[in-house]
Amino acid sequence: MQLAKPRIDIGLSTNNLEPLLAFWQGEVNAQFDHVQPVIRGQYQHRHDIAGSVLKINYHKTTLPAKPPTGYRELVIARAGLTEPTSLADPEGNRVMLVPPGFEGVNQIGIRMAVRDLDAHRHFYGEALGLAEERPGAFRAGESLILLEESPEAPTDADIQGPGWRYITFQVFKVDDEHAAVLAKGGREALAPVTLGTTARISMVRDPDGN
Repeated sequence: MQLAKPRIDIGLSTNNLEPLLAFWQGEVNAQFDHVQPVIRGQYQHRHDIAGSVLKINYHKTTLPAKPPTGYRELVIARAGLTEPTSLADPEGNRVMLVPPGFEGVNQIGIRMAVRDLDAHRHFYGEALGLAEERPGAFRAGESLILLEESPEAPTDADIQGPGWRYITFQVFKVDDEHAAVLAKGGREALAPVTLGTTARISMVRDPDGN
């Protein structure tokens, strides 16, 4: 996969906006950028974290009570720290602030629980074409995906529901990259589509549905 931006972005969903904004802006020092309407009743509050975008999606309608996805924790490298600090926002979304270099994270990392480590190593390494720095640790530009096998990981993660729901990669040619992922065993969640004049997007799913 040829990245147009050498960093991963991450999105979460909530019906309870103000406490989350207070936490992420106040406790984590995420820098608010702007609000982007997504669809009717959904507003994305975009924040910068070391060049990655934290997308806090506020939904006016009640989110379905779906189980968590495999995305378990956002790891953020923070200069001046000497040891990791674990936090959770008011809805339980976990974040860990770490010294630069901790577990290979120098910008951000996404910690994931997966049911079958080998299947996910194939997906992230072969289908997405990310470099594996060590077993289960995949580099996407400056960002890192950290896979950990767990029987508690979902079997069919859903993008709908509260909490961490998706990660995004910016690429140059969405249609080409989408087709390449499907050809190497990825599953389609959304065929390439153009959103107004803003962006062309697509969605694919890993072996657990993330």
